[in-house]
Amino acid sequence: MKNIRATLATVWRIAIPYFRSEDKWAGRGLLGAVIAIELALVGNDVLLNQWRSRFYNALQDKNWDGFKREMLVFCVLATVSVALGVYQLYLNQWLQIRWRNWMTNQYLSSWMHDANHYRMQLAGDAADNPDQRTSDDVKLFVSQTLGIGVGLLSSIVTLASFVIILWGLSAAAPLLLSGSEIAIPGYLVWAALIYAIFGTAFTQWIGSPLVNLDFHQQRLEADFRYNLVRVRENSEQIALLKGESAERERLSERFSRVVGNWYGIMSRTKRLTAFTQSYSQAAVVFPFALVTPAYLADKIQLGALIQISEAFGKVQDALSFFVSVYRTMAEWRAVVARLDGFESSIRSAETLAIDPASIRITQAPAREIELRQLLVSLPNGEPLVAADGFHLRASERVLVTGPSGAGKSTLFRAIAGIWPFGKGAVAVPEKAKLMMLPQRPYFPIGRLGDAIIYPAPGGAFTSVQISEAVLAVGLPNLAGRLDEDGHWNRTLSLGEQQRLGLARALLHAPDYLFLDEATASLDEPSEARLYRLLAEKLPQATIVSIGHRSTLDVFHTRKVAMVQDGKIHVLGNAAGTLAETEPTAAR
Repeated sequence: MKNIRATLATVWRIAIPYFRSEDKWAGRGLLGAVIAIELALVGNDVLLNQWRSRFYNALQDKNWDGFKREMLVFCVLATVSVALGVYQLYLNQWLQIRWRNWMTNQYLSSWMHDANHYRMQLAGDAADNPDQRTSDDVKLFVSQTLGIGVGLLSSIVTLASFVIILWGLSAAAPLLLSGSEIAIPGYLVWAALIYAIFGTAFTQWIGSPLVNLDFHQQRLEADFRYNLVRVRENSEQIALLKGESAERERLSERFSRVVGNWYGIMSRTKRLTAFTQSYSQAAVVFPFALVTPAYLADKIQLGALIQISEAFGKVQDALSFFVSVYRTMAEWRAVVARLDGFESSIRSAETLAIDPASIRITQAPAREIELRQLLVSLPNGEPLVAADGFHLRASERVLVTGPSGAGKSTLFRAIAGIWPFGKGAVAVPEKAKLMMLPQRPYFPIGRLGDAIIYPAPGGAFTSVQISEAVLAVGLPNLAGRLDEDGHWNRTLSLGEQQRLGLARALLHAPDYLFLDEATASLDEPSEARLYRLLAEKLPQATIVSIGHRSTLDVFHTRKVAMVQDGKIHVLGNAAGTLAETEPTAAR
């Protein structure tokens, strides 16, 4: 019961925001229509139950006029049932797509807000495969919540409606055992209740392990799919290293986990299905076993016997609702747990960003970036980089050097505001535009022109502006392909990607441009031309570079060396300070 209450509380927390959102009236209206139609279908079932009594009595009495009349009544009731069923399905699907659309947009907004997606990875939260959670899990949550919710409501209303009918029929068809009449008020209702309790208890006992099995199956399937995508994205490196055998072994090992868990689901499902099918088959003859003695003793007519059988089946089905949907509920609870974990992971990432003990991004009073008592740490808390009183002034050129692994790139991430681990503050001028260019820039799949101007929306720059930037960085062969669709991170060389990254910087014209070995794949003459291009096109920008080539010195006005002091890397010789070398002559 604790698990059920916890699951229902989680479902309420996940589901209710939609019905309070800007789309609430459409959602509430569609939900109300679906529920109203379900109640109408139950009412129609009650009328059909009464019709069966009259119809079979007419057959037993060989009443031709009664038979014709009941056939016409059936046509009306069947037409109403079909119409209600069609429109309930249509409105249910309409509600599903609106609800799913809203939830997906909310999850995407939260996940992609202010680098939450990045911090979630850094924190190592259990929200694996967010792509699955925002697609498959949301879809299943919406459809299964509606299915189970409407089904439960239908069962309750059906139970209330047919219990009254079955209670009255219990008096009309007394219980006969060995020719003796036993007076038990509403015995058919009690028989249905006992039968359903027995079935529900055994179903829970047999099927309870399916919840965890389904949870793990979804996670393992998503993990296998993710690794397939990784192979596709890195096919060139795998081919160059002749790594097909290793990848095939890795993929086979992951798929073996999928298969192993699936065998567990198969075994448990086999037992559950064997019981539920036996339970359902026995439910067909159980009411006949109870009532047929009364029929054979001429206590009731054939119509009443058929009516009792159907009414008993309706009550038993309503009471056995959890038996019939147990397999779906096991999968549904796994989906709810995954969405709950995803939301918790997002909240943790948001909390991490505003934690007073983490690195703070503040507003600088002057036109410069200042690092104030900054200590950048690893996610496990181990200190990595110390900096205090360091300024990046307007229009200057700074070269940051140091050994690999010293934390230079992590320092850039802290300045960009996406690395929360540590303490201290990074003061950034108000409305200053910062751009970080890593060694391998990112280009979304699509039009080349849109990929170059990313993250600006399409149309932010004219084709002429983009073409001029591409030509300026030395890629005339790409200047005429701006409307071509492609997977540019895979089809272009790393050198071409780095040139296009600099073209992106020329277009966006940031106030502070951070180059994290952004020209490392270029030859030295090409690198020199591009640095001169940046000086010409972005004269007011502050450019901060990470690099190891001595040829970069000439393009910077200040060089800062990162050295190791114990476990902490600092820029200079004194721990906790940023000491700088003498300015170099820039050309």
